[in-house]
Amino acid sequence: MIEIEHLTKCYGSFRAVGDVSLSIPKGQVLGLLGPNGAGKTTIIRVMTGYLPPTLGRASVDRFDSVTQSQEVRRRLGYLPESNALYGEMRVIEYLDFRGRLFGLSREARRAAVERVIERCWLKEMRRRQIGRLSKGYRQRVGLAAAMLHNPPVLVLDEPTSGLDPIQIRETRHLIRELAGDHTMVLSSHILPEVEVTCDRIVIIARGAIRADGTVDQLRQKAGDVQRYVVEAQPGPEAATVCEAIGRLPGVTKVDAISGDGWMRYEIAAASGTGDLREALGRVVSEKRLPCRELHRDSGSLEQLFVRITAEVEAA
Repeated sequence: MIEIEHLTKCYGSFRAVGDVSLSIPKGQVLGLLGPNGAGKTTIIRVMTGYLPPTLGRASVDRFDSVTQSQEVRRRLGYLPESNALYGEMRVIEYLDFRGRLFGLSREARRAAVERVIERCWLKEMRRRQIGRLSKGYRQRVGLAAAMLHNPPVLVLDEPTSGLDPIQIRETRHLIRELAGDHTMVLSSHILPEVEVTCDRIVIIARGAIRADGTVDQLRQKAGDVQRYVVEAQPGPEAATVCEAIGRLPGVTKVDAISGDGWMRYEIAAASGTGDLREALGRVVSEKRLPCRELHRDSGSLEQLFVRITAEVEAA
């Protein structure tokens, strides 16, 4: 449904996106995940026809975003990060206006407006002036406008930005409901949002794709480095615990952190080393140190995200 081929976008001498290629099949919910300034919004703006690429191309349903931009826009519903609305208009008036922009007939507009008002929980606000709505309701109006012409593709740039926890939860629920009917691209720098709502995640940093896969695939990749945590009481032998742990097969790093009357050992081990929990337990037992915690951290999306971002920044 969406094809991005060798996309590069420069602003003067600054390259915001460099040689990005991405294919999104019909019906998939794809999350663009990256820190602020990674290039997510630039990719979306090229994809939606808002900006031309410097090099490469983007297409939606086989229509080019530059040479066939009108066809692309008919197939897209776009909720930008800065949701520009006409504050002096009432909700129902604004949605009717948007329907006219998309060429819907009066009857089709009326049906579409009622459909999106119901879907986006705007029934009680339908005659309210947009400028007097809360940020959460304005976000819902923007999403309703994006869905109005029932496009096959929805592109949502930071859809929960500025919302409170309850509104965020409602918006996530709506996105999952819409996923069955639309191909969706969701841009965010919030890990739980992408992890909960998306089928596939692409991590972007400094304008390039750094990782691509399902949530489970990326978690598995995050688990390339195994991590363990041991908390034990400090004692006469505590100073030698790090040394003993460091001699275990596959251990690459041991950090000792003191606090709350306990010593916390954070251990990293290479992938394929095997489970070290029994060996760690023996070390603590041999040193006669009371232990209150020993566990292995499973790979998480957050670990992968932090690792990739750190590696890119250090390069």
